[in-house]
Amino acid sequence: MLEHASGIIGLPLRLLAREVYDRVTARVGEAAVALVTGEEKRVPAHPRYWVCTVEAMPANQSGDLIAVDEIQLASHPERGHVFTDRILHARGARETLLLGADTVRPLLQRLVPSAAIEGQPRFSTLSGAGTLALGALPPRTAVVAFSAARVFELGERLRARRGGAAIVLGALSPRARNAQVALYQAGEVDYLVATDAIGMGLNMDIDCVAFADVQKFDGRRLRALENAELAQIAGRAGRHRRDGRFATLAPLPPLGASTVRAIEQHRFPSEERLYWRDHDLDFGSLAALAASLRRPPPASWLAAAHTAEDQQALDKLARRDEIAARADRTERVELLWQICQVPDYRQLQLDDHTRLQAALFEHLTGSRARIPADWIARHVAPLENTDGDIETLLARMAGIRTWTYVTHQTGWVDDPAHWQERTRAAEDRLSDALHARLVQRFVDAAARRRTARRKRATEDTAGAEGAGAGARGAAPPSFAALLRAHVGATVMSGGGAANARDVPGDGDGDTGASDGWVDDLVDAGHGRFRLDPDGHIHADGERLARLGRGVDLLHPEVTIVAARPLGAGARLRLGRRLLAWSRDLVSHLLAPLHAGSGAQAEPLSPAARGIVYQLEQGLGTIEAAAAAAQLRELGSEDRAALRKRGVRVGRHVVFVPALLGADAIAARVALCNAQLGARRGIAAPRPGAASLATEEDVPPAIYASVGYPAYGERAIRADLVDGIAARLSGGARAGDIASRLGCRVGAVTSVREALAARGEPGRGAPGAADRDRRYG
Repeated sequence: MLEHASGIIGLPLRLLAREVYDRVTARVGEAAVALVTGEEKRVPAHPRYWVCTVEAMPANQSGDLIAVDEIQLASHPERGHVFTDRILHARGARETLLLGADTVRPLLQRLVPSAAIEGQPRFSTLSGAGTLALGALPPRTAVVAFSAARVFELGERLRARRGGAAIVLGALSPRARNAQVALYQAGEVDYLVATDAIGMGLNMDIDCVAFADVQKFDGRRLRALENAELAQIAGRAGRHRRDGRFATLAPLPPLGASTVRAIEQHRFPSEERLYWRDHDLDFGSLAALAASLRRPPPASWLAAAHTAEDQQALDKLARRDEIAARADRTERVELLWQICQVPDYRQLQLDDHTRLQAALFEHLTGSRARIPADWIARHVAPLENTDGDIETLLARMAGIRTWTYVTHQTGWVDDPAHWQERTRAAEDRLSDALHARLVQRFVDAAARRRTARRKRATEDTAGAEGAGAGARGAAPPSFAALLRAHVGATVMSGGGAANARDVPGDGDGDTGASDGWVDDLVDAGHGRFRLDPDGHIHADGERLARLGRGVDLLHPEVTIVAARPLGAGARLRLGRRLLAWSRDLVSHLLAPLHAGSGAQAEPLSPAARGIVYQLEQGLGTIEAAAAAAQLRELGSEDRAALRKRGVRVGRHVVFVPALLGADAIAARVALCNAQLGARRGIAAPRPGAASLATEEDVPPAIYASVGYPAYGERAIRADLVDGIAARLSGGARAGDIASRLGCRVGAVTSVREALAARGEPGRGAPGAADRDRRYG
């Protein structure tokens, strides 16, 4: 998706959508990415990329690429019709990707005959390991069960026998799930106990998957898992080219030989049918809507989705006389259908959830056509209580999710921002309390510290063996190295060493509750953070991190330097948030350069695009001599287009005046100092300063990137360079120039010589070799 200028990706789970959103924002910043799930919406002013659950993919948005993941779920009785609809109708302007298991290939070829189907084989080997006793489970094992009660039982047994485990349930909020996964990923516990919520692409370092159960209740009956379902979960073991294993947990007997062979060879029967519902529903009346929902599928291998929860809800509501009387016109029938799609996160009996839906419809078709604030408050207030055990907190979180969904619907409530913030804050507090209870109940504190010390000793030994004697005294891995190890190198820009430990320190809290302040920052808006000229990121008066040398000025690394003790899991979450913030910082800084580049803007020529690219790399300023070839090719239309983008092309300097303000200069200084790394940095100029003294150990390109190109002993503000050059060539007195630049008279000679030596674009400009020497 990121290879395109815009895109939308639909994912099967909100937890997976949040994981992908975190990965994308770590690359391009939060200002460019929208997150939309049933109950979570983060939509910046001008997103280029949309990360959504499949149900929440926006129908009114387009993108160069549209992708739908796990399309084999089109065979799911409840959700399948949504996936089938996306397969049939979701199309990107340039590319469409439909991703899923090979079992759906034959039916996909029928649905989309023009699709080019490519296989992507697994890189690592997955092998069966029979049955393993709880005490014999190797570290980095995920134990899988299919009910919360069973997960909790296994978590308590692992705490007693092996020191503890992280817990992952589909009912967890993204915040609580991320905290639990980070606990496991950072090595603070060696085991994970989860439901099949981990089966759909949640990426973790798992070496072995142990099935504690091979049956699950699917909402209608208790049934054995099919081989393809077992393989989906077992496939979490291993990663890229690292092999994985799967087993059953004693006393469960081993999987049958044919099942093991099918999983190892990844061979399963093809899907025989997909679920379908008509794309064009008729809202003319309740009877018309019901008839359109019952339209027969156009092919025998497509099944009608009559068991979907929204259709069942409509059938029940339509039988109520008071509802039928109110649904008397098209817009009200459509509203009722929207209310039928309010999810039952609480997993109540259908009648109980239908009563809530009926009340919503009555309020929205009443005299005010809004849900009363006091009525919402009566329902929300009891759910904000963070007291109670894990089961109680999970129930309240499910209730809050319902109200988060309701308050995100357009036109349903007055002051939606207030209610969305209130429900989000309630979910955050419940998430923090839940994470603390989970750690307290399922992680032995002493064992956690032993695990951390063992991990540290193992990594230190491995580092010494790998690097030899030269490793002694070297800085430990940066946050970037830690994140690359856990979530893939594509998330991070490259970079050098830093001095933040990537394992828990001795000060780690026993329960994880002390890390709750980190989660507040993880979900904080961009304005909560501040960058000083030395490259330190602050929030609420506290220094959190430092920018470090990355692959280029636009992609600095982030090293956590917070004074408070942090567990490795909390360090991962905070580091990822601040990395995304640093990408937003660069995007906001360079926004003036792209202000005139909307869809209506005229396309730039290759030469003009080259200049814009160089300006991006130079944070808004380049010397004209460095772009001499492109400048010679510019026509009048190109120059006009660049002016619309706020670019000024001078004789000596090409720059963006909007990036010479005090705040922009301060951000540029911080980014440049981060790139200098261990070398001496430069001080931020005072606001409005005409020039700076240059230092021999600072490359000239750094001064240009700050907005003050270097000429001899002085670095001159970009908008003054041409004027200074003209006055010097016109015979101005050195004293007048020195007064203008705020420097000693003797420095003016070096400025004059440097300007003369570089010439002007197309008029004796230095050659490439000279420029290469000057820019290092």
